[in-house]
This record gives sequence, structure tokens and C-alpha cells, in this order.
Amino acid sequence: MLELGFKVFISYLCGSLNGALLVGQLYGGIDIRKVGSGNAGGTNALRTQGKLFGFLVLAIDVAKGILPVLILPGLAWPFGIAPEISREWITFACGGAAIFGHCYPVWFDFAGGKGAATTLGVLLAVAAPLVLPATIIWFGVLLVFGYVGLATVLAVFSLPAFIALRGEVGNQLDLFIFVTMVAAFVAYTHRSNLKRLLRGESKPDIRFRLLRG
Repeated sequence: MLELGFKVFISYLCGSLNGALLVGQLYGGIDIRKVGSGNAGGTNALRTQGKLFGFLVLAIDVAKGILPVLILPGLAWPFGIAPEISREWITFACGGAAIFGHCYPVWFDFAGGKGAATTLGVLLAVAAPLVLPATIIWFGVLLVFGYVGLATVLAVFSLPAFIALRGEVGNQLDLFIFVTMVAAFVAYTHRSNLKRLLRGESKPDIRFRLLRG
């Protein structure tokens, strides 16, 4: 249990290194939480600070989802490898901790982003074949409706749906449970977006969209 707790803790700390706030420091102390929507995530960074700023934020937030998942599960230091603990579940636990850390970062008063970019990083490491169809869903929903939040929520919920449609729930039960939990968490972090959308108070995030009004 020491191994699991240590690796989850380190993953959380890594996830807490919020890209938007770190890049904001490099740009002269910009606090992304005080501009635009007030969210310390990639979408708000892109909207308010431009493409380069947004790209740097995205790169950091994706990387901190990939690295803990790739490095920590097989790391023997400092507590060794506990044979009774599944490497797969340690991998998923590290990924989940990194996502949670991004949304509730200890370094930044627990006010972070909504988890989409770090979720992408984790998925690239643990379930890369699911990323392409989920990305297609994301772009499709964005182009039709114009809302990044809606596109993100539907894309993450497509992950367990793809596993189920392929009839692989039995063979990939652990992965199915993990992506279902991640989808529910991402939907929770986007709850304000969804509420505004249902109340008709949201403005589309892109000018070009197929469905207007």
C-alpha cells in the first residue's frame, strides 16, 4: 500500500502543476483565473491569451497526464514493487490522480482547470486506440453545435461506449470502469457549462458551426 499511496500522491502533485498558471507566470504574472471565464484551463487560455499561450498550456497539461502513467507504475524506488497490486490499476490510479490534481491543484489554491487536456494525456498513455474516435466525436460535436464543453463531455462518454460497442467490456473491464469514472468526473467539472447551455445562456466557442440558433 505504501507503493500505491506514494505513486498516487506524486501523480497528484504532478497534475497540480497547472499549465495555464505556469505559463501565465512566464508571461509576466498573468493569472488566467482573473480573465475570461476564470477557469485555469486551456480553452480559457486560448480565448484570452492567444494561440501560442494556449498551445504551451495544452502541451504542459497533456504531458503531465502522460508522464506519471508511463513512469511511475514500473518504478521500484523507493518502496519497491508490490506483487499483490495490479500494475494496471496502479496505472489507472496514477492517471486519475493526475487528472484530479489538474482540477484541484494544491499549488494553486485548489482552483484549476476542468481536466480535458490532462485526460487526453492519460488516455494517450493507457488507451491510445480510443483517442482517435473520441477526437472525431469532439470535433464533430464542436463543428455542429459550437460548444467546447459539450464536445468534451460527449467525447469522454464515447470512450466507454466504444468499448461496449466493440463487445470488449469483458476483456477490458478495468479499462471500461476507469474511462467511465473519468467521463463522470469530467462531466462533473463541466457542470457549470452544461447548466448554462441548458438555460440558453452560453455563447458558442467558434464562429463557424453547422447548427445555429
